[in-house]
Formats: sequence, structure tokens, C-alpha cells
Amino acid sequence: MADPVALRGVLERECVAHGVRGTLLLAAEGINGTIAGSDAGIGHVLSQIRALPGCADLDVKETRAASLPFHRMKVRLKREIVTMGVPGIDPRHDAGHYVEAAQWNDLISDPDTIVIDTRNDYEVAVGTFAGAINPRTRTFREFPDWFRARRAELLSQGRAPKIAMFCTGGIRCEKATAFVRAEGIDNVFHLRGGILKYLETVPRAQSLWEGECFVFDQRVTVTHDLERGTHELCHACRMPVSVADQASPHYVPGVSCPACHDRRDATRRARYAERERQTRLAAARGQSHLGAMPRRDAAPSGDAPGPDTDAGKGCGGHG
Repeated sequence: MADPVALRGVLERECVAHGVRGTLLLAAEGINGTIAGSDAGIGHVLSQIRALPGCADLDVKETRAASLPFHRMKVRLKREIVTMGVPGIDPRHDAGHYVEAAQWNDLISDPDTIVIDTRNDYEVAVGTFAGAINPRTRTFREFPDWFRARRAELLSQGRAPKIAMFCTGGIRCEKATAFVRAEGIDNVFHLRGGILKYLETVPRAQSLWEGECFVFDQRVTVTHDLERGTHELCHACRMPVSVADQASPHYVPGVSCPACHDRRDATRRARYAERERQTRLAAARGQSHLGAMPRRDAAPSGDAPGPDTDAGKGCGGHG
């Protein structure tokens, strides 16, 4: 993007004018995001984006829902679409070999393949591919140091240096595989379209996916065929809450969950409780309550919110 600063206002006005909500991320290296709205609204905004230099062949994923999963429209400027913090990484030219969802099972079932989940720890906890390595990173910035520290161990197990990586929608893997190749390993692969494309296209009976997939919208998680999962979102710490954790006495909707209960004092929990009360009152009036939401303790790095729409379609590029 030659001038992402100037583009920010243009895209935000176009989205708002056509009833589109969600998040778009702009950086010199490109554009990513997820937007939701009517068919006409989404179509208009996509036509505007595709008219930008280099965006004619923009990769778009679509899915549908009965209601808007976003409360507002945000266009954000970033230094990197996916924040890795390693200079000189160019995923446009150096990313690993793409593997379609239909061929992914064969690759990760090969005993000589090292399978790495490049997402953050709270995402992996919700679900992952069988046998995948969890780097236990809190942010994507930690991935390079993790890989460098584990490289010798990963490649010393008698395996050919063949590495398969995956993420939510294939965005983080563009940079993760480019980084690994820059570290001198060429036999690197990643799942085209990410977990979302896999869950959308691979039949459940043939799936090697275990659990649910965290997404950055009001659905919280999705399962096969991109159906909404069972997790809720803690509006105090923005972490996914499983069915088991929803039964915990530490889970109070909008106030706390087992992950954050002990890190919040009574004053903060009282403030969250009032915000939740205002949200419910607004919902009863058919309105959206747009009070400030707390930041996630380990905010997702470079991942735009997930796709869905209001009686229409949503388009997105998940990390």
C-alpha cells in the first residue's frame, strides 16, 4: 500500500455508508480484515478494495449468518498486518508451499512431517490438529524466538526437515513459513485458507481436527461446516470459555471467568457487572451498547475478526 494513511478514511467512509461493520487492517505490506453486511454492501466494499493497486486478485472467504457479529466498523493502521517483528520477511515471495485442504490430511499424517500450530496458546487450547506441536506463545511476536530455540530439537529426531504449519485463515502462516525459510529450511508447507477452509470443505468423518476453532467475532468458536461452537467469550478478559468453565462459580457472564477471576478485584468486577447490566438493558430495547471493552490480556496478533453477516454475507482474512 503506497499510502495506507490516506486509504484509511476512504475505506471507513465506504463501509459505513453501505452498512458494513467489522475490522480492516492496513499496512504498507497489504490489507487484511473481516467485514460483515448485506450482499450489496459487501459487494460494493470489495469492489472498492479490488480496484486498489495489487488487490485485483484479493483472496476472499465468505460465510453467512442471521445477524451481524460486529458492533462497529474499524479501519486500523499497523506496521505489519501480522506482527512478527522480524525485519526483511516478505511473505509475498518467500512463503512456504501451499497445501489445499483436501491434501492436508496426507501431509500431516506422514511421520516425517513436523506439524506446528502457529496460533497463540488460548487459541490452541480450544482446538487443534491431532499431533500438532503447540509453541505456547502468547503473541505471534514470540514465534521466531520459540522456533530458533527449538529448531535443533525439532530437526534432530531422524526426520527429513519437512515442516507443515497452519493458522486460523492462512494469514499468519504466510509470514511464519517465510520466516522459517529465511532460517534456511526450504521444505516448508502451510494450509491454504487455514483451519476455516479445512473445516468448511473437509467432511467431518475424514477430519483430523480436534475441538473447535477460535474466531475473532461474536461466534467465539466454530466447528465443521463453520457452525457456531459451544464456547462463550468472557467480556472481562476476552478469552474463550468452554462449557466446563461456564459451569464454574468463577464464571459470571460479562464479569469474570476462571481465567481472570483471581486477577480482578471487587471494584473492577463491579464495573464489569454494571457494563453487563447496561448491555442487557440496551439489548432489551433493541439497541447495541457500545461501551468500552477491556483489552485481551494477550491480544490476538494480526488476526482480523471472523466472517459473518446480517442476512447476507461476510468476508474475511483470518490469521
